[in-house]
Order: sequence, then structure tokens, then C-alpha cells
Amino acid sequence: MSPPQPAHPHRAPTLTHEFDSLRPALAYLTPDEISTLEIAYEFSRSAHEGQFRKSGEPYISHPLAVAGILAEWHLDAQTLTAALLHDVVEDTPATASEIEQRFGKAVALLVDGVSKLDKLAFESEQQAQAENFRKMLLAMAQDVRVILVKLAEPAQHAHHGFDAG
Repeated sequence: MSPPQPAHPHRAPTLTHEFDSLRPALAYLTPDEISTLEIAYEFSRSAHEGQFRKSGEPYISHPLAVAGILAEWHLDAQTLTAALLHDVVEDTPATASEIEQRFGKAVALLVDGVSKLDKLAFESEQQAQAENFRKMLLAMAQDVRVILVKLAEPAQHAHHGFDAG
């Protein structure tokens, strides 16, 4: 991992090179929005410190890749922030209220919506598919961006060869 980057007016001071790989896809966002994404990235990276994917890569590679796909789709900064944070509440000591305090209610609701979709457990594959579809429709009625974050996950797995998780 590279050493922390020098301070920049629109850059969190402890960023690592992983976020810089996302930067070209963010050209459509404002500097303030990019700064918020950098802070969300660093929060997520720190929260997932010591966690690894089945592939052996640091866990942060997953939310970063999901955010990259959503950036290719030119989604708003709140959705990209939620993508970077979408596994933090489930997989780390961070809380939903902490997400809301740091990143706002809209981002916290998106993260919560994605987390609820992740918590599905069913007796059969057909039942799981039907319930996934039902929950996706309900989530779309509240905020379609929840579904877009969820849809980017399988795309990320297919395009980057990551294990499910």
C-alpha cells in the first residue's frame, strides 16, 4: 500500500492509491462530491481493515468496484457514497447512526436498503428469487438507487472475477 498522499483542498489526507483508480470515472461530479466520496472510501477502508475477499484481495476492493460500476452509469454522489459504505454496517462495528451522522440521512437509508436486501435467507432458490424480486420492487418504490447499488454487485463480480460476498 502506498504512503498517505499529501493534503489537497478536495482530498482526504490519508487516501491510498485504490481510490485514485476510481477518480477518472468521477469526472462528472463536483470537487465537493468527490471529496465526500474520498471520505466515504477512507471510512469504509478503515472499517474493513483486516478483512479480505475469498480471492485474497482486501475487502475494500469490492465496494470500490461497485462504486466504479455505478460511476460508469453516472449515478449521483449519494448513491456512490452508499456503494462505498454498503457493507460497513453489516460487516464491521460501524453503526447506521454513524453513517447517518457522517454522510447524511439519504446515504444511511440507501445503505440500510442494500443491507436489507442482503439479509434474505430462503428454503429454495425459487422462493429466494421471488422474495428478491418482491423486495426489489418495494425498495424501488422508496428509492430506485437501492436497486442500482444491488444490481452493480453481480456486474462487479462478473467483470472482475470476485467471489460472491
